[in-house]
Amino acid sequence: MTDAKTTIEQGKAILGIEFGSTRIKAVLIDPANNPIAQGSHEWENRLVDGLWTYSLSDIISGLQACYADLRADVKSRYGIEIRHLAAIGISAMMHGYVPLDAAGNLLVPFRTWRNTNTGRAAAELSELFHYNIPLRWSISHLYQAILNGEEHVASIDFITTLAGYIHWRLTGRKVLGVGDASGMIPVDPATKNYSADMVAKFDALVAPYSFPWKLEGILPEVLVAGKNAGALTPEGAKLLDPSGNLLPGATFCPPEGDAGTGMTATNAVKQRTGNVSAGTSSFSMIVLEKELSKPYEVIDMVTTPDGSLVAMVHCNTCTSDLNAWVGLFREFSQLMGVTPDMNEIYGRLYNNALNGDPDCGGLLSYNYISGEPVTGLEEGRPLFVRSASDKFNLANFMRSHLYGSVAVLKLGNDILFNEEKIKVDRITGHGGLFKTAGVGQRILAAALDSPIYVMETAGEGGAWGMALLAGYTVNNVDNQTLPDYLESKVFAGETGTKVEPTPADVAGFNVYMNAYRRGLDIERAAVASKK
Repeated sequence: MTDAKTTIEQGKAILGIEFGSTRIKAVLIDPANNPIAQGSHEWENRLVDGLWTYSLSDIISGLQACYADLRADVKSRYGIEIRHLAAIGISAMMHGYVPLDAAGNLLVPFRTWRNTNTGRAAAELSELFHYNIPLRWSISHLYQAILNGEEHVASIDFITTLAGYIHWRLTGRKVLGVGDASGMIPVDPATKNYSADMVAKFDALVAPYSFPWKLEGILPEVLVAGKNAGALTPEGAKLLDPSGNLLPGATFCPPEGDAGTGMTATNAVKQRTGNVSAGTSSFSMIVLEKELSKPYEVIDMVTTPDGSLVAMVHCNTCTSDLNAWVGLFREFSQLMGVTPDMNEIYGRLYNNALNGDPDCGGLLSYNYISGEPVTGLEEGRPLFVRSASDKFNLANFMRSHLYGSVAVLKLGNDILFNEEKIKVDRITGHGGLFKTAGVGQRILAAALDSPIYVMETAGEGGAWGMALLAGYTVNNVDNQTLPDYLESKVFAGETGTKVEPTPADVAGFNVYMNAYRRGLDIERAAVASKK
């Protein structure tokens, strides 16, 4: 406690803040990368005029509320205020669309990764670039706005991601980490900058519109991990901490997306490593030794925070529907006069799921709260499906929802492992699905037919990963590469707890997936009904 207090008093503490889908989290670490305080703020996206968004006021008030919660934690633990910080890093849910005019005004509400209205733009750009351009990427949102004839496009001075926007507000610098930048428009792994060829092709594509800008002129500067990305300005300090206690001057690392922080927090930035983040949405990241043989519509090519090529399978849906069902069981418990702890409810239901049949007894779960690009659905309808002859019991019911949470993720990874023959030495899981020890690991191991590791530190999440990247910027005195720095200074050889797939689980999951693929017609019919 004394050491942590001294660290904060001497201005040596490092702050990571991550804007997740349902929670903004702040983690304060010491120079040895140990968490010493944290704060959080719950928030939720809104569907406005058919588009998923977070309002500007929600973004700023959420930032301030999260930091205020961190301040309160520091005051409670150590009896002091935060006055100086050594470094700060900002991360957020990846990509989306934040267009600003020359005065810094937001031209349209922030459009999140969850929006799937960019189908035409993504398809045309994928063909133009001969490269998979996902629906959620910034370039897809920009081009769709152009195709839609949206008036704001002519007034664009700068486009960025949510992480890039917050970073700009705090530092005045219009920059992005290379990992987040690679989800705006593809990055050339050789130059670790936007693909010059694709930028030129896009400019030629939109030239007939005679916009007063060129693409490169409105994109953030790209920086790799370890680079100085500016400092906290007086205005930024006041924005982050309206109480006035925090002073300006802290060094910033390049802002990153939640995929980059997930890779960092799981020590998965080295080639032949991978990680799976499973929470509100899910994604897997496999760091490649070479490029894939061809583009795949369900595989996004991004980079690590230091610029290595990564094959990413991103799924819009994961545990949201599962969480809703667990909430229903909580309501039933309360109706029966019992008020159990939510962790106990999750633990009992998850562990009981392991008693179910490996194929879930024929039960199917489609967790599509929103559209799911991997399976070609622009909208979603959460569905639980069974026939009269299926084995309908609680264990199979919960197991089917756990399977459904990672089913779409499996579809994309089957391409990598079965068609591209990608080799991986280690896959690490993190996120809410893995909070109940061993269960999420076993389910994912069955889905990917691969050992899954979970570290004790995985629970610290992306905010901790962002703090590590900020620490790498100011504490990498030996000029190590990011993989070497993480291996020697942060994880010291720790790989975590491993769960191996069992033949019965793998076979059962494959049976489930065969039925899942056939049952997608049910999901499509539900969407078509417009109910």
